[in-house]
Amino acid sequence: MTKTYQNLIGGDWKSADSGATFTSVSPANHDDVIGEFASSSTSDVEAAVSAAKRAFPAWSQMPAPKRGEILFRIARVLAEHKEELSKLMTREMGKVLPEARGDVQEAIDVAYYMAGEGRRLFGQTVPSEMPDKFAMAIRRPIGVVGIITPWNFPVAIPAWKLFPALICGNTAVIKPASDTPACLVRFVELLLEGGLPEGVVNVVTGSGGEVGNAIVDHPDVRVISFTGHTDTGVEISTRAAKTLKRVSLELGGKNPIVIWEDADLDLALDSVVWSSFGTSGQRCTAASRLIVHRNVHDDFVHRLQQRVAKLVLGDGLDEATDVGPVINDAAVERIASYAAIGRDEADLVIGGEPARDGKLAKGSFFQPTIFTEVKPDARIAQEEIFGPVASVIPVTDWDETVRIVNSVKYGLSTSLFTQDINLAFRSIRDFDSGLGYVNHGTIGAEAHLPFGGTKATGNGHREVGQAALEFFSEWKSVYVDYSGKLQRAQIDTTFIDEQ
Repeated sequence: MTKTYQNLIGGDWKSADSGATFTSVSPANHDDVIGEFASSSTSDVEAAVSAAKRAFPAWSQMPAPKRGEILFRIARVLAEHKEELSKLMTREMGKVLPEARGDVQEAIDVAYYMAGEGRRLFGQTVPSEMPDKFAMAIRRPIGVVGIITPWNFPVAIPAWKLFPALICGNTAVIKPASDTPACLVRFVELLLEGGLPEGVVNVVTGSGGEVGNAIVDHPDVRVISFTGHTDTGVEISTRAAKTLKRVSLELGGKNPIVIWEDADLDLALDSVVWSSFGTSGQRCTAASRLIVHRNVHDDFVHRLQQRVAKLVLGDGLDEATDVGPVINDAAVERIASYAAIGRDEADLVIGGEPARDGKLAKGSFFQPTIFTEVKPDARIAQEEIFGPVASVIPVTDWDETVRIVNSVKYGLSTSLFTQDINLAFRSIRDFDSGLGYVNHGTIGAEAHLPFGGTKATGNGHREVGQAALEFFSEWKSVYVDYSGKLQRAQIDTTFIDEQ
C-alpha cells in the first residue's frame, strides 16, 4: 500500500487544501513508489507562513544557548536514525548507500556545529568617540525564512540552510524538491522528535511554479535561500526584489580538476572517479572538466578508461553498485542530448548512452562517459550537464591552464594535482572559484567553512560556517549614553558653543 505524506503546518500534518497529490518513485526502479504527497497551492503556503510568523516571537526570544540545546538533541536523534534516513535517501534519490550516509552525516555535523554557535553568536564592542558612551553591535533574527531545496542532497542541503537559520532565531517554511519529498519530510519528523517547537519549521510540498513562487512572493517571508538551476535562481532573485527580500542563491558549476605533469596519477584517478562519477555526476561540485598536461595525458586517459569500464551501475542499495541512477528519465534525455553534442565536438572514449539492459530497464540510468580532445569552448566544456560525463582538455603551460579554468561562467570548485608547492599556491591565487582544492577532488566541503562560488554560481552569499550566520541574522548597532547630557557625534561642538 502506498504511503501518504502530508504538509507540516503549525505542528499539524495536513493534506493540501485542494486535496491534490503527486507521487515520488525510485529512480532505480520506477515500479517502486515511495509515497503520495500533497500537491500544494498558494493557500497552503499562506497557512505555513502564518504558522511560522506566529511561532517567531517565542522562538526568537528563547535564549540562543537554549536553542542550541535543542539542536544538540536534534543532532543526536539524526545520528540514531542515520541508517534509516540513508536507506530512504538511496531509495528515493538514487545515490549509493555510502554516499547517502555521507549526506546524512553532513546534516549531523552542521547540527552539532550550529548548536555550539548558540553560545557564540558574537557581536562587536568598540570604543565610542564620545565620553561616557558605550557602543556595540548585536545580531538579531530576521523573521520567517523561505527555504527551497534540491533533490541531489535531500538532507544535507536542508540542514545547511535550516540549522543556521534556527540558531539565529528565525522560523522557516521549506519546500523540498518534488523528486525527493520523503527525505525532507522524514528529516523534519526527526527534528520534531528532537524537541523543535511546533510552527518553528513548516513543510509544504508541491511544484516550484506553485509553491516555490508563493513562498518567494509572500510579503511575510523576509529571507529566501535557494539551491538549484541558475535560470531558476535568476527568476527567484527578480521576484524577490519586488518585496526587498534578502536572497541567497547556490546555483550551477562546471568544475575543473587540473592534473599537472608531476601529479600522483593514482591519487588523481581515485579523485576523478569520485568527483566525476560519484552521485552519477549530479553534484554542483562534480568535476566535469579534466584539464590534463600533455605529458601525462595519454597515460591518464588510458588508466581512466580502464577504471570507468569497471564501474558497476545499479540500485544504490546493492553493495556491488558503484554508480546509481540519475534522478529521472528527463535527466537521462538531457544527458543523452549532451552526449550527442559531444560526439560532434570531441572524441568519445567510453559510454555516451542510456543504460537500459537487464535490471536497469525499469530505472533511469546513464553510462559513465568520457570525451577527449575537447576544445575549451565546446558546449560540453562550457555548459552544466549534471550527469556522469567528463570532458578531458589537454594543456601544455600554466597560463593556458588558468585561462581554461576561468573560461566558464561558473566559479564553484577547482582542483589541482601537483607536487609543486609554487603551483599549488598559484592555483589558490589564479583560479576564480569559491572552493579550491590541492591534491583532492572538487568535492568534500566541511561544515565549519563557507560553501559557495563566484560568478554565475550564486549571488555572493555562502552556506554553512560563520558565513551562514551572517546571512541569517541582522546587525543592530546599539549606543548607551550615560553622560547625562546631549552629545552629538560628528558635530563640531566648539562652533555650536560659540553661537
